[in-house]
Amino acid sequence: MWRYTIHVDGMMCGMCESHVNDAVRKAFPVKRVASSRSKSETTVLAERELDEGTLRAAVSAAGYEVGEIRKEPWEKKGLFSR
Repeated sequence: MWRYTIHVDGMMCGMCESHVNDAVRKAFPVKRVASSRSKSETTVLAERELDEGTLRAAVSAAGYEVGEIRKEPWEKKGLFSR
């Protein structure tokens, strides 16, 4: 699994967060996407690596400015993980 953290400028309300989330979901089959207007970021969990150009274009097409995109391997951590 991969976790992408995307810096997104221009989100002002909950609807903005929803628009960004929907744009990502339409562009890719992701496990989870969540946006935070207060942090100016969107976090995406995906089973496969995503094309960062397409990711940037999807969020930009929704009307938001995309900054840095950070990618890192992600593993679910839980009570019974080893």
